[in-house]
Amino acid sequence: MLALGGAAASVPFVVRAQQPNRNRRVAALWPFTEANAEGQLQLATLRQGLRELGWGDVQIESRWGGGDVERTRADAAELVALAPDVVFAYLNAQLGPLARATRNIPIVFVGASDPVGAGYVASLSRPGGNITGFTLYEPTLAGKWLGVLKEVTPGLARVALLINPDTAILRGTFYSKEFEAATTSLGIEPVMAKVFSAADIEAAVATLAKQPGSGLIVAPDTFSEINGDLIVALVAKHRVPTVYAKSFFAKSGGLMSYGPNSTDAVKRATSSCAARSRLICRCRLRSSSTWWSTSKPPKHSASRRRNRSCFAPTR
Repeated sequence: MLALGGAAASVPFVVRAQQPNRNRRVAALWPFTEANAEGQLQLATLRQGLRELGWGDVQIESRWGGGDVERTRADAAELVALAPDVVFAYLNAQLGPLARATRNIPIVFVGASDPVGAGYVASLSRPGGNITGFTLYEPTLAGKWLGVLKEVTPGLARVALLINPDTAILRGTFYSKEFEAATTSLGIEPVMAKVFSAADIEAAVATLAKQPGSGLIVAPDTFSEINGDLIVALVAKHRVPTVYAKSFFAKSGGLMSYGPNSTDAVKRATSSCAARSRLICRCRLRSSSTWWSTSKPPKHSASRRRNRSCFAPTR
């Protein structure tokens, strides 16, 4: 996990006085439906984190996109119109519409991938603009998922990567290069299973089930999360070995998961962007520190350092 946060000592910012009795308003755009248990858990985590940082009974305006692209765009515009003090975006599918809707309101992303390549920030070391946050996934995870799947399925001959190009990172190409390279090195046939509906998921799983030695990787994506129960039920019915990027799939009956803890990511995003002060600072980020939560930082990264708040604290 990589954290981006502006260094308070070196960023210019505009301070807006915070009245003692004025409730701070936080907006949050989620990929879940409002009734989804995982979504309610993350919302409760956000609320608790803000309370622990001294924000009290903060008002949180949540919108639930539910995997619907058009609805998510409308929700983003609606949240920006409320002029909140800060907006939390969960994944790329939520960050994109918010980034296009405002260049002034601070946006904190919980788990966007490749924020530089997607154009959300200028660089990892100096993000600039009004956006900062954490990135949870890298393309190399495709090889990890494949390795874990092969360990439990010795006769693995082909593996499908379940992707919805309409909602996946970089339209489903984010993991494809690493996935194809890893499968080739192991002598496994790669399959890009592009799905756009529940019917497509059913067809993809049924096709794999007809071919002995097949496995499935469910990459992190708003679409797969919304259809999580269906995917878990289908692969169990057809006995297709499957690895998931999100732990809640495994908790819901899936075979196994490999990836970061989403609740922990929300906690970190909360603490990185809530000011322990009486002022809320609208800042344009000019520099940052990076924080990898893995046991060893990637070769191209600097050594692990604690991230600093994108809000400048009062002195």
